[in-house]
Amino acid sequence: MLLSLMIFIPLLGMIAVLLLPRESEELIKRVTLIFTLIPLALAVVLFISYDRSTAGTQYVVNVPWIDAFNIQYHIGIDGLSVTLLLLTALLGPICVIASWRNIEKGIKAYMALFLLLETGMLGFFAALDLFLFYVFFELTLLPMYFLIGIWGGPRREYAAIKFFLYTLFGSVLMLVAMIAVYLNSNIVNGVAEGLRTFDIPTLIALASTEGHALANLDFQIWVFLGFFIGFAVKVPIFPFHTWLPDAHVEAPTAISVILAGILLKMGTYGLVRVNMAMFPLGLDHFTNGIGFWGNSLALLGFINIVYGSFCALAQTDFKKLVAYSSIGHMGFVILGLAARNDTGITGAILQMFNHGVISAMLFLLVGVLYDRAHHREINGFGGLGTRMPVYTGITTLAFMASLGLPGLSGFVGEALSLLGAYSEFKWLTILSTIGIVVGAAYFLWTLQRVFLGNLNPKYEDLPEINGREILTLVPLAILTILLGVWPNLAIDMFRESVTNLVNVLQAI
Repeated sequence: MLLSLMIFIPLLGMIAVLLLPRESEELIKRVTLIFTLIPLALAVVLFISYDRSTAGTQYVVNVPWIDAFNIQYHIGIDGLSVTLLLLTALLGPICVIASWRNIEKGIKAYMALFLLLETGMLGFFAALDLFLFYVFFELTLLPMYFLIGIWGGPRREYAAIKFFLYTLFGSVLMLVAMIAVYLNSNIVNGVAEGLRTFDIPTLIALASTEGHALANLDFQIWVFLGFFIGFAVKVPIFPFHTWLPDAHVEAPTAISVILAGILLKMGTYGLVRVNMAMFPLGLDHFTNGIGFWGNSLALLGFINIVYGSFCALAQTDFKKLVAYSSIGHMGFVILGLAARNDTGITGAILQMFNHGVISAMLFLLVGVLYDRAHHREINGFGGLGTRMPVYTGITTLAFMASLGLPGLSGFVGEALSLLGAYSEFKWLTILSTIGIVVGAAYFLWTLQRVFLGNLNPKYEDLPEINGREILTLVPLAILTILLGVWPNLAIDMFRESVTNLVNVLQAI
């Protein structure tokens, strides 16, 4: 029951917080921190004890839930999900600490909603029943809407509604596709046999069974599209991306961290878990065409990279720059997945984790500066390197990691994604490297404008980064360096799962 405890302890924490007096704000914060530290401890135990030699699911719980529709409470982890569970559990207490002094109103409601959000995210990565998977996916929507809409910036209502509508649009298409899969899950050669099911491992097996309705090419194409659009909104993939900059700019710092670090990864995780594993024929239809335009998924990855990078270059708002950079970097994940080979998928999954760590650092660093200067205009600063040397050093590390400096974690994931993609679509991969050059340009230009040159007289008394803020950044900085020099620490966790997935895709 270790996995179930990790998922639902934050939910118990939410109940505990709701029972506390509204006036006891410090107690509420401490209780919330405790109920996020426990899942982190359990995630570390899972990570250490996970058997890296097998591609099968571990820590499985499978019990009946809704018998009338054969819906199970089925959870478990493999190499992909265990790394993302660790990332989710790590960012939980970091975000609580980051919110300690930044959230001044409605502390009780904020912390309760945050704990509910964490339960949804943890459950999503562990779910092995498609219905349960969808429930946890939707569970993140409501708390995120209120966390942006109540505690966000001046245009918070607009950003929250936009986020909600975009995500709801994708969710509706996912729901239709999910129902179609369920209704066809017991049809073999046009005849209904046995019970319908939502069980993901079972559905994956049926989708490769000759004569089964789920193995029909036309059917897979349509349900692939339904799930793909739902996940594409989360990633986000162009043209479903426009909610992201608004949501990031208006969201509180900690919620921006969750958006970039976890919610975006829910989209790419869904593509791997459902679209690639469950609908290999549908995937083949969209990735095995001829010529430059033949691989639609790779083309979307390329657009994300170039479009996101150039949009980031044009920004003067520090936070919006980081938001657009996330769109660009997630393009490398899509590009690696589109390659459908061992190297590309390994790089994509590694980049999912690494980007979650690096983007979390970047948004926390933007929040540190905003708390002091009360604006995010890049051109409004200058010379902060002499006034805030520690902050400058940590920011430089995050910038270098994000632009892909060798020796830091951002380099390894992008390099493997490009290496895997190059063997499948050379020209598209070569053109995608434009994003790396532009990424270096906007980060170095930002570094120059904010930290170098003469100190702006308005910020002569700007205080250095404090201990609480350093506490949120140090674990992420350590991971950034550690995975830059020792990427096998993460790769070994999902190597067997990737090999198993590639074998299924190559068997088509």
